[in-house]
Amino acid sequence: MKFKINKWWVSVIVCAIIIISYMGISIFFANKFYFGSKINSINATGKTVDEVNSEIEKNIQLYTLKIEGRDKFESEIKGTDIGLKYKSGEKVKRIKEEQNPFGWIKGIFHGTDVTVSEIVEYNEDMLKEEIDKLQCFNDANVVEPKNPTFKYNDKGYEIIDKVDGNKVNKDVLIKKISKSIIEGKRNFNLDKEGCYEKPQYTKDSKEVKKAKDILDKYCSSKITYDLNGKKEVLDGSVINEWITVDDSYDVNVNKDSIINYVDTLAAKCNTIGDTRKFKSSLGNMVEVHGGNYGTVLDKSGEVSFLQNAITDGQVTSRTPEYLQTAFAKGTDDIGNTYVEVNLGTQHIWFYKNGQLITEGDVVTGNVTNNCATPAGVYRLNYKERNATLRGENYETPVSFWMPFNGGIGIHDATWRSAFGGNIYYNGGSHGCVNAPYDVANAIFNNIEPGTPVVCYS
Repeated sequence: MKFKINKWWVSVIVCAIIIISYMGISIFFANKFYFGSKINSINATGKTVDEVNSEIEKNIQLYTLKIEGRDKFESEIKGTDIGLKYKSGEKVKRIKEEQNPFGWIKGIFHGTDVTVSEIVEYNEDMLKEEIDKLQCFNDANVVEPKNPTFKYNDKGYEIIDKVDGNKVNKDVLIKKISKSIIEGKRNFNLDKEGCYEKPQYTKDSKEVKKAKDILDKYCSSKITYDLNGKKEVLDGSVINEWITVDDSYDVNVNKDSIINYVDTLAAKCNTIGDTRKFKSSLGNMVEVHGGNYGTVLDKSGEVSFLQNAITDGQVTSRTPEYLQTAFAKGTDDIGNTYVEVNLGTQHIWFYKNGQLITEGDVVTGNVTNNCATPAGVYRLNYKERNATLRGENYETPVSFWMPFNGGIGIHDATWRSAFGGNIYYNGGSHGCVNAPYDVANAIFNNIEPGTPVVCYS
């Protein structure tokens, strides 16, 4: 006899088995995490909240944060060294409460992977002590970050790229490490976490490129000076030493450097007050000290010119600006047009273009009254016809007045009946050179302002 199974009953039985199995598994997961559950990388499937908390606590006790950075730097901070401990298991409990026991099937296909943060606490002072011990804070190992710099060569400027260095910002590091510990991270990279201090600029920064263009322009300047017949070239090989670039890549030419350079020009050009070797009309060589004759560079004007010339990148030939110039160029800037006064022999000569125009005896300043005519090489200030000379106790009209040293000058002295000899010792002038009328007249008619007047003993 065959037993005939009703298909309907089979379906009912199968459904009952499935329902009973589902309910049984759901009951199993009522207090346990269902399939695919991970909490802070711990497999929580089938585990109770207490079991998960226990494993998390165990992991925390074994916690180590591995740190790495530039120059093969490696170190670690252990949880035991900073008083790390599990703060609360309530968050794990809440995760379990959010799992519907009847939703365990969903876990098979879509697991729950949760990272629970802020479940630990630590001693901040202990953490700072551990961070202070890191070798990256050893001064001997620290390389400061450096912005791009410039190097000058005969082709212009070269940009030397930035130096990243390895200097760690401690405040940033403490903040980032604290966050990593709270989040339970095990690895920490100083570079990825942005803990290194960085240069502000790179060689491709617009500020750097702009500064290079300006530097190249300034050092393309070339000024060829004519210094009394001698050539001196000022170009980038010198100018580059005067240029500074600040932290914002603003380019400046140091004015003090320009002033110092102009001082060297003045030392080569200026002859005022120099000691000169002079061949007298008597044939002997004499040394003449002091006086106001000679070349004087206009320092202020030349500094101003160079400031503009350099910033404009000028290439030019130039004769410097002078406040006054000598009659002649070169070492012997007295030349062959001059007045010669021999204070010892009380005699005067006037040469023009090498030719003797006139000569004669004179009377110079009164030695006894401390009014002696001072020695030196002077320049004729101006000449004046029919002048009146005034002093503290006198007022004297003269036909020819030719001052060369303040109130001291050459003039006629028609009130004198004799010149030369030793008259000047006791009967000399207030400092002027008294000359016979015809001598003064001849000098006046042939001399020009600026002509050297050489007075010597």
